[in-house]
Amino acid sequence: MPASAPGLTDPSVSIPVMNAASGGLTSQRILHVFRAPVGGLFRHVVDLARLQAAAGHQVGLVCDASTGGERAAEALACLAPCLALGVSRLPMRRNPHPSDILTLRAIARRAEAVGATVLHGHGAKGGVYARMALMKGTAPIRAYTPHGGSYNYKPGTLRHRFYMGIERGLALRTDVFLFESEYVAGRHLAYAGDPRRITRIVHNGIGEAEFAPVIPAADPYDLLYIGELRDAKGVPFLLDALLRLRAEGRPLRLLMVGSGPDADVLATRVVEMGLGDAVAFEPPQAIRAVLARGRVMVVPSLAESLPYVVLEAAAACQPLVATDVGGIPEIFGPAASQLVPSRDGKALAGAIAKVLDEDPEARRRRFEGLAASVKARFSMTRMGSDVLSGYAAALRAQAAARRPAVAPHVP
Repeated sequence: MPASAPGLTDPSVSIPVMNAASGGLTSQRILHVFRAPVGGLFRHVVDLARLQAAAGHQVGLVCDASTGGERAAEALACLAPCLALGVSRLPMRRNPHPSDILTLRAIARRAEAVGATVLHGHGAKGGVYARMALMKGTAPIRAYTPHGGSYNYKPGTLRHRFYMGIERGLALRTDVFLFESEYVAGRHLAYAGDPRRITRIVHNGIGEAEFAPVIPAADPYDLLYIGELRDAKGVPFLLDALLRLRAEGRPLRLLMVGSGPDADVLATRVVEMGLGDAVAFEPPQAIRAVLARGRVMVVPSLAESLPYVVLEAAAACQPLVATDVGGIPEIFGPAASQLVPSRDGKALAGAIAKVLDEDPEARRRRFEGLAASVKARFSMTRMGSDVLSGYAAALRAQAAARRPAVAPHVP
């Protein structure tokens, strides 16, 4: 899994305890449904599961059986004491497939078996499963948290229109939308229309321990990339920026931490660009230890929702260069003017050089200011409470809809 997941197995990340009635909600049986136990989506689900269990709810997970490897298995084992409803791992494909019918039936049987009162789908595929599973004898509310995914897939293409058509139809089976960023909420409105359902913006939140200073390692790399190794994350533009900076006489070194479908292609490209001695690749690992090994973290993404890796780096006062995409401006807030246009290696190189050349004291103050802003706006406790509040609103609406109409009194 990408390195941006310290809350999964890192004991230094404390989980706040919420009252069982947070959001006006009595104890519920909550089943989170998602495909891949990797990356920021997985961290979000894990944090919610811990928060909800601490608040007195019974929680379970349903996810793919083949994704995530040993790191996912370790994280799920660590989480197990919080999961009164257990973990079910089923075959799930990324794209639509006939096998989805069998998976839907299995999810419905699992929800019936545990008596789920809330089915919460995460990501495009989890959202389909949670909202389409047909259950007998019970009617849980259906919550949906998009995480970018299909909303960011090549707008204007036939496939994007197909995905948005599905989202438009599934909105009719959604009791509450819990968008993790204003950006994705706007994408839904633009491409799938007004959901006409209960809607909340619930930003990803991080814990108090993640704001502790990171002690720099000896002989750190100049630049650091943490995340999935694929072209959609803008890695080619980062390599272009590095080549430009080295051509200017800056002997910079880059550490790339992560895994992904384009790992081999990118490794070959690094050699072909003559950067073999300047770029090192390492597998996914805990983010705070990695942050200590880089002077400047670079996020060259072409599309995002509200990435945890940016929240985590900002919280740790890590000097940071990021692109102006998705929900990243929401994280930077008043400092969003510092962001860089995407798909522009030259602009990225210029922004990196500016941070490297900045007066150290001024740089320290600037990123401490960003950390303080993030701390004030992206609380894990608030995230958990806002999700429960969304559930509560949906449950009240469901109860009101079931209440028989009272005939008017005729004297």
